[in-house]
Amino acid sequence: MAADLFNDLKDVLQEFKDFLDDKVPVITPAIQALKTIIPDQINSLLDLLSGLMTKLKTEIQNLDVSAIPGLSDAAEFMERIKAFVTAAKALLPDDASDLDAVADAADVIGSLPSLDDVKDEIIALLDAISAHLSTLKAA
Repeated sequence: MAADLFNDLKDVLQEFKDFLDDKVPVITPAIQALKTIIPDQINSLLDLLSGLMTKLKTEIQNLDVSAIPGLSDAAEFMERIKAFVTAAKALLPDDASDLDAVADAADVIGSLPSLDDVKDEIIALLDAISAHLSTLKAA
């Protein structure tokens, strides 16, 4: 069965958002205190994290898989590639990083058929997390 990266991403983002929903009021005073001690590191952390959220949102928004013919067959092809990579790792240990890169690419491509099912949810979660990060940045 294909690794479902987009559903996994949605689940992780949901957990992160839920945590922030509950904890931003508790974290805010700690962030304020940390900013007096290590302001550059805290601001950099929040800026980088916000930037990654924006970059991920842009990438997700730009993925339009609805018009790709044969996508489900391509996803099955990716599963076969991953099976090959798993089998080849034992025989090609010096090529493990290349094999991992192939498997990672196959995971992304193999998960594309599920993207349309969760795309709007992922974008909404990224927006909510970004809003929480802005709150913490403003603290």
